[in-house]
Amino acid sequence: MLLLRRLAEGLVLLSRVWRRLRMVVLRPAFRRYGRRFIFDPAGYYSFNNIQVGDDVSIGSGAVLLASDSKIVIGNKVLIGPNVMIIGGDHNTSVPGRFMYDVKEKRLEDDQDVTIEDDVWIGSGAIILKGVKLGRGSIVAAGAVVNKEVLPYTVVGGVPARVISTRFHDVDTILKHEAALYPPEKRLDPEFIRVIFESLSKDARGSVSKPA
Repeated sequence: MLLLRRLAEGLVLLSRVWRRLRMVVLRPAFRRYGRRFIFDPAGYYSFNNIQVGDDVSIGSGAVLLASDSKIVIGNKVLIGPNVMIIGGDHNTSVPGRFMYDVKEKRLEDDQDVTIEDDVWIGSGAIILKGVKLGRGSIVAAGAVVNKEVLPYTVVGGVPARVISTRFHDVDTILKHEAALYPPEKRLDPEFIRVIFESLSKDARGSVSKPA
């Protein structure tokens, strides 16, 4: 039994070393990547169309596809396991041909996906073409996001909708911004107030953390 345990521990260590090595080798395939970028080397990526900032972590089972568009990920972003980010769509508008055979794309079929700084995407979430996830936002596990997510909001569901704000008052958001960003990079306080006030009080419950 002790021998089997030692063997198992050795295999775990070997798998971690192998994963790390693959990650280091594959990093340069991305269009651009920052410091301390961690990702699952067994995930599926359209490398050349993905650019990543500093301190980004992409969980296991990730699928990031953007064949004729871009996926742009900011700094300090957490992406949970089994997340899909899809920057394209099929052209389904051609009569008399199978969708499989239609290779021509419309302008609206491929749109960039932008993920700003300080975003958390929970496990199993799906982010679709043209979506922008605003700074400091949270996407709950299993959500399907098909439209813009405003800064410091929490969205969940299928399709995703706002379920709360990340912080419970404007002053906390402003203090958070002041602690992390220089003045020229902070969001306009009036913009933050408009976002916060546009949500009903019922949407400001406790934040459900993604897995």
